[in-house]
Amino acid sequence: MTAQAGFVLRAVEWAAPLDARRGVVRMADVTLQALGLRPWDPVRLSGGRVTGALVALAPPGTDSRLLLCDELTLRNLQVPADGDVEVRRAVEQPTRRLVLSGPAEVAGAVPPELLRLALLGKVVTRGDQVSLLPQDFALPDGTDRGAVDRARRAIAGEVDAWRTIDLLAMDADPAEPSILTIGTAVGWAGGRATDGSATPLVVPPPVVPQPTPASQPAAVVPGLEDSFAALREPLDLAFHHADLLARLGTRPQVGLLVVGPAGSGKASVVTAAAAATGAQMVRVWGPRLAGLDPAAAVAELTSAVQGVRAKTPAVLLVEDVDALAPADQNAPAPLLGPLVDVIRALVADARVAVVCTTSQPEQVSATLRGPGLLEREVLLSLPTRDQRRAMLGHLTLGMPLDADVALDDLAGRTPGFVLADLESLAREAALRAAHRQRDQQPDGVPRVAAADFAAALAVVRPTALAGQALDTPDLTLDDVGDLAEVKQVLTETVLWPLAYPDTFDRLGVTPPHGVLLYGPPGCGKTFLIRALAGTGKANVLPVRGAELLSKWVGESERGVRELFRRARQAAPALIFLDEVDALAPPRGQGSDSGVSDRVVAALLTELDGIETLRDVVVVAATNRPDRVDPALLRPGRLDRLVYVAPPDAAARADILRAAARRTPLDPAVELTAVAGRTEGYSAADLTAIVREAALAAMRESTAASTVTAAHVEQALATVRPSIRPESLAALQAFAAAQASA
Repeated sequence: MTAQAGFVLRAVEWAAPLDARRGVVRMADVTLQALGLRPWDPVRLSGGRVTGALVALAPPGTDSRLLLCDELTLRNLQVPADGDVEVRRAVEQPTRRLVLSGPAEVAGAVPPELLRLALLGKVVTRGDQVSLLPQDFALPDGTDRGAVDRARRAIAGEVDAWRTIDLLAMDADPAEPSILTIGTAVGWAGGRATDGSATPLVVPPPVVPQPTPASQPAAVVPGLEDSFAALREPLDLAFHHADLLARLGTRPQVGLLVVGPAGSGKASVVTAAAAATGAQMVRVWGPRLAGLDPAAAVAELTSAVQGVRAKTPAVLLVEDVDALAPADQNAPAPLLGPLVDVIRALVADARVAVVCTTSQPEQVSATLRGPGLLEREVLLSLPTRDQRRAMLGHLTLGMPLDADVALDDLAGRTPGFVLADLESLAREAALRAAHRQRDQQPDGVPRVAAADFAAALAVVRPTALAGQALDTPDLTLDDVGDLAEVKQVLTETVLWPLAYPDTFDRLGVTPPHGVLLYGPPGCGKTFLIRALAGTGKANVLPVRGAELLSKWVGESERGVRELFRRARQAAPALIFLDEVDALAPPRGQGSDSGVSDRVVAALLTELDGIETLRDVVVVAATNRPDRVDPALLRPGRLDRLVYVAPPDAAARADILRAAARRTPLDPAVELTAVAGRTEGYSAADLTAIVREAALAAMRESTAASTVTAAHVEQALATVRPSIRPESLAALQAFAAAQASA
């Protein structure tokens, strides 16, 4: 064929992460030249139907008869992989007008101005399915990339799982493939155009293929169904069953406060519930209003109210309401009064509902929770393992997973993760897979493997922990030598309440709240905590006792409350209080103006107060148990006291062998004999002996290949036992007293 007529190529699905769902196809250089094309020119593609794309160079060695496409382009073409597609140069023309339809939660969250910036430079055709993923390769000349990036970040912040969402081009002018530019009038079906036209863009749907069920996102993300139902019920009653409520002697009045960790999907659930009840929605972001001049903020709030009243039934969604109505009475809150008036007026309207969201309910003014305001609270708890499994299945729906990826196991390794965290995890795993396979031949099928998710878990942490979680090590209690009795107590006290809460409920037993590990320094207390973190798949929040102490009045107690709040949000969680004797000494004996006494009181309240401590276990460690406030050690607080004794001869031999696992020892070195000579040495001391022996070999010769018995003797002469006999005697006496009690 001539270049004008086009070539018929064989379509091959190619899911390169940088191209996938972005409206890009690739072909060999020789084919580009034969068609008179240059990279990033628009092309017209004809298969079962006509669509368009940008063309780019395929990797070297690609067959000249192949057209590399992603699955979205193949759907638009209506051809299977390996089907024939005619390719020719497209007429370079701008899109004058584009009308899109999509999920109600997306249409309500993304204004046409943001939508146009997100799709800038894409080739669109009437009837195409279009993703929100950006086309960054060849933006139109004069594009403000900063504005484009800001728009995309805004969409990512507003729409959960935005990378997997497909929109449908209901109408386009021209209908043939054209390039979306900054001058394109973009609008939602039933909405308004970006050109400011007062005429709503209501276009009858043309006869075009509809999105397949697999590509059409669900109304609510799997795993959030319970919260969705809790929101939908009051909206449905108010908007569609007002007569029933009237016969029952009441009237519809919906004011809700939705509480949940940041990224848990609060706005997504509210949007889905509004869409399910046929209600329009107007969104207001609290922090933005709080940053405006009060007069401008009140004007914008008034405009939002007018918008809600103009399209009933409707929902006014105020996100992060704590920014507008802080609980601190000393903090400036110029918008609290106007906000209260707005909520009261709208809630009194039977055709309007007000829903506010927050991730910090304790920071929301109590004024908003009175009668006729936000009367009900809907809680989005951290997702359970089953809910995380459902979310992961949804987020990885379009991701080619290797056979070794077990989503059930992945759900078990992500306690404390919310929807946004899981989305970040999937994205990071895909990036790792792309980096690993970027040099792969185009005919190969790139896949995301379990190793990619493992690498992603090392960098993606649950946001509910505010970056203070201990990295979960590749270590379990089975890797801890000796200490069989200690490991059994820790399993029963720490792991069982986290792993089998239903069993405790069934037997009517309250699980232990905490455990105190005490013993000489260097005997493995912290190592045991790391092993617990790896065994229990729980989030671990490590805190050294002195870190919470502050000279400022109230700061230490606030730090304790904040620590336990984060742990509850990230449950199942383990709080590790190292050097607890510095944090909770016996009350009435300090000279710090009562700071430590107030901290002890705060700890006692959190451990055994009015608010139940569920799925959170406290593990404290000290080498001076006699200097810990006795009230902290009674049942119901730190229930179990576990003595971590110094290693005996057999345990010392095991520790030496483990420490020397990667150290080449001369056959003449007898570690069992060395263990017999190290009475009073801790595990840390024994590790230091191996390290010091290796350094002695290096001092003798940097080319040394083995560590000899002479080097070990030098190390024994250098490293002295850190366990003092008098301290050990005091600890043994404390342990004996606890055993007799």
